[in-house]
Amino acid sequence: MTIFEALRKDHDIQRDLLARLVETHGDSDERDSLYKQVKKELHGHAAAEERAFYIPLMEMDLTQEKARHSVAEHHEIDELIELLDETDYSATHWLTHAKQLQELVTHHLDEEEQEVFQLAGRGLKDKQKTALASEYHEEMQRQRSA
Repeated sequence: MTIFEALRKDHDIQRDLLARLVETHGDSDERDSLYKQVKKELHGHAAAEERAFYIPLMEMDLTQEKARHSVAEHHEIDELIELLDETDYSATHWLTHAKQLQELVTHHLDEEEQEVFQLAGRGLKDKQKTALASEYHEEMQRQRSA
């Protein structure tokens, strides 16, 4: 498995969780459970992705700018999560913020898959692509068990 396949697999999980989250209503157990899953998945993914994918990409001229941009988007996602954390589940603007999170994450994932992966595919050697996938999987396991 390559780093791109590993990341896409987790991107699909994020898209699914966010789609389900924005369909929830009020201060419900379902909203609470899904939101906690979304937070854990996004935080773990960002940490693992930055270590196993973006650090190596920042070392290459070809991908440095895109890698920095993607890491900056991770910070924007974190800020929206903090806003959601501070908002009551029953508040009408909670869902507005959740939809903004979904849009931001979806934009980030699409941009990553359509632009960053293309450049990284040209810059990384085949061995690196599989080695980075292993590093990413190990870090995700650490993140998910934390």
